[in-house]
Amino acid sequence: MSSDFETYEQDFGTLTAEITNKVGRIPKLAGEEKTQLVLNVDKQLEEVRELLEQMDLEVREIPIQSRGMYNSRLKSYKQEMEKLEKDFKRSRIAYSDEVRNELLGEDGASSETQRAHLLDNTERLERSSRRLDAGYQIAVETEQVGQEILANLHTDREKIQRSRDRLRETDTNLGKSSRILTGMLRRIIQNRILVFILGAIILLTIVLAIYFNLRGH
Repeated sequence: MSSDFETYEQDFGTLTAEITNKVGRIPKLAGEEKTQLVLNVDKQLEEVRELLEQMDLEVREIPIQSRGMYNSRLKSYKQEMEKLEKDFKRSRIAYSDEVRNELLGEDGASSETQRAHLLDNTERLERSSRRLDAGYQIAVETEQVGQEILANLHTDREKIQRSRDRLRETDTNLGKSSRILTGMLRRIIQNRILVFILGAIILLTIVLAIYFNLRGH
């Protein structure tokens, strides 16, 4: 599992290095070459987003006790991605400004404040989206923890049920043993009574025999 995550990390590092280099070149180019570079960077950023999604899925499959380290690494990669997107937007805005200034001349510079507001609003929307993603991730992790707790409770319930069944079986066996011991004790008492009665009869017979023998003499 972690080996897949590390493979994604290597791809992420390679792509982000290429994007950083290209974003730095965008303001220095013009015309069709700049347009093609902007489109290329936009495509690579989409690949990075897909990589982050794959990394996120891999992290969710990692056991909870080992997940913290990978979550921290993934968080830093997402922050790096956000910085790349901001740098790319600034470079695209600079590119748009240059084209607009070529078409409108000085009138193009008058919308600088509006573009700044637009960029600020875009960043706000991105922050809200990130908070929603973080909330969703927490909800998913909470659901996973809840499922594990329910599974543990189910296992404990089965163990308790088996223990209860064994106790019932033991109680039944003890009841049988008690009845057997009671019957044995009753027979022992009966046998002792019979022995005493037989002893008394034999003793009486001996006494009578001696008595009649003496009387006959």
